[in-house]
Amino acid sequence: MNIGFPVQETIQQRYSVRTYDAKPVNETIRQDILNYAKTLTNPLGPHTRFQFIDVTTSDQGQKLGTYGFIKGASLFLGSTIPDEPGALEALGYEYEQLILYMTSLGLGTCWLGGTFNRSAFASAMEIREGDLFPILSPVGYPAAKKRIGEDFFRRALKANQRKPWDKLFFAEDFSFPLTKEAAELYQYPLEMLRLAPSAVNNQPWRVLLKDGIYHFLLYRFTGESSSSIDMQRIDLGIAICHFHLAALEAGLTGHFEKLSLTADILPKNTSYIISWIPA
Repeated sequence: MNIGFPVQETIQQRYSVRTYDAKPVNETIRQDILNYAKTLTNPLGPHTRFQFIDVTTSDQGQKLGTYGFIKGASLFLGSTIPDEPGALEALGYEYEQLILYMTSLGLGTCWLGGTFNRSAFASAMEIREGDLFPILSPVGYPAAKKRIGEDFFRRALKANQRKPWDKLFFAEDFSFPLTKEAAELYQYPLEMLRLAPSAVNNQPWRVLLKDGIYHFLLYRFTGESSSSIDMQRIDLGIAICHFHLAALEAGLTGHFEKLSLTADILPKNTSYIISWIPA
């Protein structure tokens, strides 16, 4: 697979942009992004469909506006996916790869899930029957000067913090953290996974290295959510995307496969997603 951008540099460069410059994204760049989107694949579920939406008006002339802390954006990228097993994880994987590609083009983005008025965008997205419409993002050029309060908002979300290795990665069972030394060649893909963004920075992923196979798990954070979209499943797809792109860039070979883990070895609130089997 031709990734099309330097993985580590782009992951470290990306951040959530909430204030945008008035400069429009021209049609050539839009088409380049959509062409790249058509090449995306994922190991988790169905394929995601992407579509640009002009935020000024929908086809019916309805003002779409902007939402929450997003200011100055003139373009959004919506995503829909068939409501099938693994759909949200698959969307997280493909959308994150596309966001990283847009980052490499100098564009800013910000994940919006559960915080936008879907009905205002639905007609513009031409949602197909049986499809989910869980995520969109503004796309544009970051403003040179952030708004007052934006840095506070980032700190409030702990956007610059990530959990340490010994809280995320384990060896053989969940009593033993996986060290960087023991991860050997996979230290880099795991570190890129650790840096993945997640809703309110929950980082709901765990990885267990057992018998030479990397098992990816969802650690379910409990609590009430105002969103009908399971953002934690999307977060898992984002994290697996980071791992896979870094592994590919490093020349590590293997494949993803759905296996089975004995339920009694899984911690409370944890569920199995998929495994990476090194070649």
